[in-house]
Amino acid sequence: MHVTVFVAATADGFIARAGGSLDWIPAPESGSHDFGFCDLIASVDAIVMGRATFDFVVGSGEWPYGDIPVIVLTNRDLSLPSGFPGRVDTAAGEVGVVADQLSGRGLNALYVDGADVIQQFIRAGLIDRIIVTQIPVLIGSGIPLFGPIDEDISLRLRRSSSYPNGWVQFDYEVG
Repeated sequence: MHVTVFVAATADGFIARAGGSLDWIPAPESGSHDFGFCDLIASVDAIVMGRATFDFVVGSGEWPYGDIPVIVLTNRDLSLPSGFPGRVDTAAGEVGVVADQLSGRGLNALYVDGADVIQQFIRAGLIDRIIVTQIPVLIGSGIPLFGPIDEDISLRLRRSSSYPNGWVQFDYEVG
């Protein structure tokens, strides 16, 4: 199984304000770079995200995942808007078990999104690659990308890129 994190974060390591707002991310400029998002989406079998992330994406009015299966980790019922374009399933339980179930369905290249889901996959030792696009802003507090972990996790830099808008992307291999 191959599991990738692809996320934008502030310079102080937050992925959202405490209430989940992403208002600190500047609006993309016309014709701006996608920072490798389309290539990532083309390379994965499924996306695993938390309920808050799913609700945020649905509420944005744009569905950037096409027909790729999306698995929402939630214990609550999920209702989709009429005409919803995505393929969405739900799962609950320990992420290692969920990952094994997805692998059993032939879904072996995963993109995980959402702070809690990312942190669960990290604590379970399931992340292979972390791609962080750092946006040059400090918000002081919020939802951290990486929460508490039980031991150090070594990262090896595969590549870094800087962009004219001041964003810097770090592509790490875990372990």
